[in-house]
Amino acid sequence: VQLVESGGGLVQSGGSLRLSCAASGSFFGINVMRWYRQVPGKQRELVAAISRGGSTNYDDSVEGRFTISRDNTQNTVALQMNSLKPEDTAVYYCNVEVTIGVHDYLYWGQGTQVTVTS
Repeated sequence: VQLVESGGGLVQSGGSLRLSCAASGSFFGINVMRWYRQVPGKQRELVAAISRGGSTNYDDSVEGRFTISRDNTQNTVALQMNSLKPEDTAVYYCNVEVTIGVHDYLYWGQGTQVTVTS
């Protein structure tokens, strides 16, 4: 399973970015899709998650500003980030749980840098 992320970059405070992640490979289906972020010296933290049925949850720090969505026909997940703040600066990773055979596996994207300037 391969995950390819895109959409990171440099933006001013208050701006917007949209991250995308596409999954490819041989698997039966994708269960939960998530976005994490990590800054140097800190643990990777969960930003948002979306179930196969579309149920979502968000970290309190991004609630109301970020929106996670997915396209089950394309095996993609996106993170629309609005009203960005300097503290949102991090490397963002997509994470998917896929079913292969009778087992579930977790895969990570390569990460994409998001930098928000004040």
